[in-house]
Amino acid sequence: MIQTKLPKVGTTIFTVMSQLAAQHGAVNLGQGFPDFAVPARLVDALARAMREGHNQYAPMSGLPALRASIAAKSKACYGIDLDVDGEITVTSGASEAIFDAVLAVVRPGEEVIVLDPCYDCYEPAIELAGGVAVHVPLDPADFSVDWQRVRDAVTPRTRMLMVNSPHNPSGAMLTADDMHALADILRDTGIVLLSDEVYEHIVFDGRVHESVLRWPELAARAFVVSSFGKTYHCTGWKVGYCVAPPALSAEFRKVHQYNTFCTFAPAQHAFAEMITTEPEHHEQLGAFYQAKRDRFREQLLTTKLRPLPVPGGYFQLVDYSGVSDLGDVDFCRWLTIEKGVAAIPLSPFYAEAPAGQRLARLCFAKVEATLDAAIDRLQRL
Repeated sequence: MIQTKLPKVGTTIFTVMSQLAAQHGAVNLGQGFPDFAVPARLVDALARAMREGHNQYAPMSGLPALRASIAAKSKACYGIDLDVDGEITVTSGASEAIFDAVLAVVRPGEEVIVLDPCYDCYEPAIELAGGVAVHVPLDPADFSVDWQRVRDAVTPRTRMLMVNSPHNPSGAMLTADDMHALADILRDTGIVLLSDEVYEHIVFDGRVHESVLRWPELAARAFVVSSFGKTYHCTGWKVGYCVAPPALSAEFRKVHQYNTFCTFAPAQHAFAEMITTEPEHHEQLGAFYQAKRDRFREQLLTTKLRPLPVPGGYFQLVDYSGVSDLGDVDFCRWLTIEKGVAAIPLSPFYAEAPAGQRLARLCFAKVEATLDAAIDRLQRL
């Protein structure tokens, strides 16, 4: 008889809700993927790379041209000078980078602080490393961090602290004050930071993404994870990267080389070209998504759902307490089956969700026709 290493893990809520949406013909605003086209230049570059024969193994740490373009973009965006050879590793998606980072430094019995609600791959990575996830809840009103609670959670066994900004599922963002508080907590400790920044370019209302890479004291002890899939609308390509100082990158690569070894080579050629020749894509991404956010929020105001503020990312939280007293999982199932709109409940993002919370997550990374069809159904609630 097999004893599972992940007793709390089943099929992810994202897969469950997408399957339910397909079965019932619902508009799928659940799983976070765009339903619009990948940039034409990127598709053309990918096809060209394959035709030109770039179809074999890429270097383990990533194509040199791609790592160079990542370094140039990081310098332009965050003012950091990166060692192309020693501090950038291309991975098969951000999830692989998160797993590699955790497995590289967390030993059995060590603790990793996570801030709830948090993305569902964090805790399984910690458990597979033999570590213990220590859950610190964010403020349920605005998803801000209570840094005193984080400080109180630190013990001699704490090995890593994980942060995520812009935040999934809420869209909340860390501020400069937050970064100062984070640095104060980590200073003079051996705690490693993992910063999940996959929505780094999707920020609104003139806000600044406070990447860990902007803060030398934090960058010196951090794995910073990014996603090409989120930035370039190609989540199915599964390409991301991790920036870390040389000593951490060396340990990270020890795991990466025996996990996937390398990442889809033609896409690496395409991304290297895209970043270099069309930087306006990532530079204008926030404005592109802000227009979608603003239009969707205006439409939601014509329903019984109450939209919460969204500083960044491409998810909209809605308070459904004006519609139903059901718990969030049951509400999202009802919404999908009976009303034809798939959403994601928040409770799977928590170790222990706040009592009475009535929130669901909708993805607005969709064409107008998809969002309009969803709104038409939500107006009938």
